[in-house]
Amino acid sequence: MAKKLIVVLGATASGKTRMSVRLAYDLKGEIISADSRQVYKGLDIGTGKDLKEYIIDGRSIPYHLIDIADAGQEFNLFEFQTRFYQIYPELMQRDVLPIMVGGTGLYLEAVILNYELPPAPPDRALRERLAAKSIAELRSVLLASNARLHNKTDIEDKDRLIRAIEIENARQRQSAAVVKRPVSSVGVFGIRWDRALLRKRITERLQHRLEQGMIEEVKALYLSGLSWPRLESLGLEYRYIAFYLQGKLNYEEMFEKLNTSIHQFAKRQETWFRRMERKGIAISWVDGDDYYFLKEKVEEHLND
Repeated sequence: MAKKLIVVLGATASGKTRMSVRLAYDLKGEIISADSRQVYKGLDIGTGKDLKEYIIDGRSIPYHLIDIADAGQEFNLFEFQTRFYQIYPELMQRDVLPIMVGGTGLYLEAVILNYELPPAPPDRALRERLAAKSIAELRSVLLASNARLHNKTDIEDKDRLIRAIEIENARQRQSAAVVKRPVSSVGVFGIRWDRALLRKRITERLQHRLEQGMIEEVKALYLSGLSWPRLESLGLEYRYIAFYLQGKLNYEEMFEKLNTSIHQFAKRQETWFRRMERKGIAISWVDGDDYYFLKEKVEEHLND
């Protein structure tokens, strides 16, 4: 096998994980997750890890970059890319097809476009200077630096804003030297649905997750020591359920606001994917859950 990587992307609730796992089963592959929240332990139902989907006909499909960080710590783009480049060569040595799947656009681009990312250890002096600034002031500082943002919560949470500024400062200080990357060929495939059908899938999935015990999951995370602000900073399900558990929203308000926010998130993901195409990333699109068409397109790429 040449040094090839298969990427399967799609908006939330598109079914990309299930189709990618089936690809891994059929093509001797392993999954590398590109999801900024699935890295956290304990964030299971809300992030849609769906680990039962990784078992097909009694065979467990190996996966990477899921459940690798404590929910109380920050996991960033540099750490994701660093870990990816540790995993990828090892899969190549074993003649295993790497299949990267996810909807976090910046994580995907960091690999596909070989972003040059610097290590960004905590900068105590910078943090002290920024601590007294308001969220609006921090947002202005970050946006003025032309930082790459992948998640709306990066500009809504003070700790995330400070960390993003820290990372951007490190990026601007880095040397312009080109770093050799191990991936020589990437095939990118997208799963897309008609907008109305995707909206239906999102709402139905939210209802199902609530029935599965998503509220209890958030409550357990709080009781394990995660603060309300930290839960809120994790976005979407964790933010609005945290509001509900604190009595800031009733159940109906929580469901309505969360459902709307997930729909808006899906639109932002689709916008990001279109921007990737404008940057020159060729995405082969598959409509709905047509697995056999996806497999055919992937095999064509691998045989080129």
